[in-house]
Amino acid sequence: MAKSQPQSNSIAVAAPASAWIYKPWLDLLVGCGAWSAPLLAVAMWLTPVHPHAWVVGFYLLAIIFNYPHFMATIYRAYHTREDFEKYKIFTLHVTLLLILTGILLHASYRFLPWVFTLYICWSPWHYTGQNYGLLMMFARRSGATVTQAERRWLRAAFVASYLMLLASFETGGSNDALILSLGLPAKVTLPARIILGAAFGIFAFLGFRRLVRHAGFSAMVAPLTRLLTQFLWFVLPTLLELRPEYQIPQTRYSSGILAVLHSAQYIWITSYYQQREARAKSRSGWRMTGYLLTLLAGGIALFIPGPWLVSYLFHYDFTTSFLIFTALVNIHHFILDGAIWKLRDSRVSSLLVDRGKASAPARPEKALKTDPGETRRRLGAGVLSAPAFRVAVAGLLFLWGGIDQVHFALGSDEGNLASLQRAADMNPYDSMLQARIASAETQAGERDEAVTALTRAVEISPHNAALQHSCARAMIEDGRYEDAYERYQQMLTVFPNDADALVNYGLLAMRLGHPDEAIDSWKRAVGTNPNQPNAQLYLAEALDQKGQPGAAAPHWTAFLQLASAHPDDPVASATQQISAAIQLGDDETRSNNDSAALTEYQSAISMAERAGDARFESLALAHLADLQEKAGDTKGAALSYERGLAFDPKAADPRSEAFDWFNYGQFLRRHGLPDELAYACLLRAESLLRGDSGQGTATVRAALQEMESHLGKKAPAARKDLPPLLSRATNLPPSSF
Repeated sequence: MAKSQPQSNSIAVAAPASAWIYKPWLDLLVGCGAWSAPLLAVAMWLTPVHPHAWVVGFYLLAIIFNYPHFMATIYRAYHTREDFEKYKIFTLHVTLLLILTGILLHASYRFLPWVFTLYICWSPWHYTGQNYGLLMMFARRSGATVTQAERRWLRAAFVASYLMLLASFETGGSNDALILSLGLPAKVTLPARIILGAAFGIFAFLGFRRLVRHAGFSAMVAPLTRLLTQFLWFVLPTLLELRPEYQIPQTRYSSGILAVLHSAQYIWITSYYQQREARAKSRSGWRMTGYLLTLLAGGIALFIPGPWLVSYLFHYDFTTSFLIFTALVNIHHFILDGAIWKLRDSRVSSLLVDRGKASAPARPEKALKTDPGETRRRLGAGVLSAPAFRVAVAGLLFLWGGIDQVHFALGSDEGNLASLQRAADMNPYDSMLQARIASAETQAGERDEAVTALTRAVEISPHNAALQHSCARAMIEDGRYEDAYERYQQMLTVFPNDADALVNYGLLAMRLGHPDEAIDSWKRAVGTNPNQPNAQLYLAEALDQKGQPGAAAPHWTAFLQLASAHPDDPVASATQQISAAIQLGDDETRSNNDSAALTEYQSAISMAERAGDARFESLALAHLADLQEKAGDTKGAALSYERGLAFDPKAADPRSEAFDWFNYGQFLRRHGLPDELAYACLLRAESLLRGDSGQGTATVRAALQEMESHLGKKAPAARKDLPPLLSRATNLPPSSF
């Protein structure tokens, strides 16, 4: 509010009786925001230490400060017919437009993120405008002459601080489904934020340099405190966000402690304005207590009855309706506030800047022509303005506000199932409350009840993708795979392009024996978001199982590229990447792309070596040996087999080691090496599989019996000389092949 947009090149105002609004300490603490640092520190300390107490206390502060500050603008614009007519484009036409927007948002959820994002991004600009306007007001009340150039420097400083915060908002993706983000990379916004932060300091210095020198530091205490508040609200948090551990959610700026500080400041200045205006117009009946109670009752009326009525009458989600009302009331406030609070308005300027007795005279109200309905209107106005009616309405609103406060306190007590259920009895149409009940049920080990609560939440708010996912996951955790499968089917009718839902639906389809449906779902997931590594991985595996190596290979390649670019992704583990490289090599081999297969096997070996994974390094070497043998590189194949066998003891996997010895023994037989060497390899394989009845064990034993039959009397001797034979088999010179 109090946005300064004077038209002359400079403003010279004679020093008023006092530069202060109420008292210096109150003006500095509240009006100039000197209490920002301690209150922000207290909020940061209380939030993790006493989370429920802080949440409930903060909601009470919202009722005391936030809601009334919106009503202060309504009071200012609608209190008299003169003001209503003066700002009619905003008080009537814009208001009607926003009411229609509210109806549209309740009817179509998909528009809500756009409106909510507008509210979130506009809020800090609104704070900035008020901070700048109050700075200019205090500067003028001090008697200082502010030149046009200085005004521009100061305004540029405030704009730079806002743009700095906005750049932070738009960095990376949004973690809130209701907040849209440009997703700008940090490498772009980081230098921009640093430059804007430096610009804030430089512009502020240029704006205050002459003012402090000419007017004196004591005269500039209030404006400088206002500047420091802007720094604490915008510049410092944004600088802290340059470090990952200090990330601040965007909603904190619109609904956190800053909103309370801004609202208290707003009530502080509007109460002063309304008091002076009442005196100027000789309204003897105006009282500060009555004004503040009006703001409190009106603030409750703006925010609380609407969502309750919508949820009860239409069974609409209470939380969503509350967010819609919050966004639209804020946007209406921003628009109306920008229109009515301007220091270039002579009436605003005379009441906020001039502390002398003289005030701008009240404009005489135009005589209104009467019509046949005039008597009825006066009668209606008389009823509405009757003290008993006003007291009754205010009492009802305060009661409603108290009920809402109790509902919020009960419904925000995380983990307290009894409190949450009492809150649900008060309003059963609240999806977030049902989700908290589900969480408490899960903690209590009641998985069936948790699924029931989440199912109820989804029925209340079917357009909430996070709730849909939570419900399906709860079903999976409860072993209800068919139910989860059907839940994802229903979810995909609402969110056909939700990549996570498509991936999970595919997993369930595969588990329930619908491989073609799973592949189709994963293909859609890849088409929707080709940068999701798990979709590429599952699709590649499924296509390999169907015997389509050529179709699987591109997805293995995509997975490996994504995993390399995003190593912190849980699905992109080193083991999974090595396995994927081996699988890709196998697919290239089956597609007769031997050179590409060779590259992938060598890549898998290198990755396993870096990860210190002996088991996968041995496996990759075995696959490489098969390829080399196929390509006619017998010496290379023998070396790969020998290297793999050297890693097997470190892997501590007897079964895999057994099959490596078996495959090497068969390799030696195929290439005409002494039979006793191949027999020694088979003996070693058989000893490692002793007691194992798994698949492949019978094949090893059958091959061993065949070799014993072939060797005849040489077999017992070979058994006695097994260690030397194994050492000889794994140290054959290249000339042996």
